[in-house]
Amino acid sequence: MASISILELKPGIKLSKDVHTSLGGLLLHKGTVLLPRDLDILRAFMVQYVEVDAGEADARNGSKPPVQKSLMNEKAPTEQVIPSKSSTFHDEYDKLLLLVKSANQSVIAADLPIYELRNQLEATIVHIKEYNPLMFTPRSMNEYDYIYHNAVLCALSSYLLSKWSGLQQKDWMQAAFAGLFHDIGNTKVDPAILFKPQPLSAAESEEMRRHTTYGYQILKNVTAINEGVRLTALQHHEKVDGSGYPLRLDGSKIHVYAKIVGITDIFHAMTLNRIYRKSQSPYLVLEQIHSEAFGKLDPALVQIFIQKATEFHNGTVVRLSNDQVGEVVFTDRNNPTRPMVSVAGEIVNLVQQRHLYIDEVISSN
Repeated sequence: MASISILELKPGIKLSKDVHTSLGGLLLHKGTVLLPRDLDILRAFMVQYVEVDAGEADARNGSKPPVQKSLMNEKAPTEQVIPSKSSTFHDEYDKLLLLVKSANQSVIAADLPIYELRNQLEATIVHIKEYNPLMFTPRSMNEYDYIYHNAVLCALSSYLLSKWSGLQQKDWMQAAFAGLFHDIGNTKVDPAILFKPQPLSAAESEEMRRHTTYGYQILKNVTAINEGVRLTALQHHEKVDGSGYPLRLDGSKIHVYAKIVGITDIFHAMTLNRIYRKSQSPYLVLEQIHSEAFGKLDPALVQIFIQKATEFHNGTVVRLSNDQVGEVVFTDRNNPTRPMVSVAGEIVNLVQQRHLYIDEVISSN
């Protein structure tokens, strides 16, 4: 067995060892006979060397290449974006946001910079333990950058939800890609419609809905993403009862990535400031998503998202809708968005006091 650089690989070579991503996900199985598309995938995932039979390496390259230790678990190549020890989640988030903004603004005239996007997405996910959908607030935000923040946040939340829901590890990054690119079709929508602060006309609404088919068309020839990512761009507004668009599919025909992004997109769309609507309490949004689970969204995925996102320890400091600050002292699993909160020595039961709700989480243990 010998290590061979992907620069020397040719279609037809058989792998003698599984190939993994830098995050540990299985990329290609041992015994895979490489096709041209596989070579594109290896490059997209920044794989530098793979293991092949020494004899096959000789036959393909004319001479035996020097045996080298695989770099899969070694220091990443210098061209790969790796967070420094002083790098923070916010730092990597901001870098990804700028890259997404640049890619969206040029995608009509140029290819999507998929390698750079994946590289920076992985660098951000290295810090995923620092991210909670209910607590994270971007350092800078304006309404015109909403679509870029929504893309990045949907990528991160979709990565978590795919992990929480028990999908295989190989799906986690693809689900993140699905979140990152779900609204890429908006790049082909007239900005006058996209950023219009007033209600859209029927014709404008119809054009806005075309962003789903535009997105699939943009992604159909992009390498390093799977068909589920492309289908998410097309299907993320479909509903499990068949009432969505553009194809009115029922739940059995909607890809799982699209079901995941359908949830995270609603959550972030309602908790971010937009030109025509101010952000809402994430807890109220979760309650609305819960109601949508009856016929519109996948109920199992909704339950997982709500339970995991609200999984705080007692002592979490929150601000209520009446501006009072208190600590969570008990959470009922049947009502995870409405815990008991201690405010100035008195217990406020949000299940009973429905007029109150948690407006924001200030700090968590």
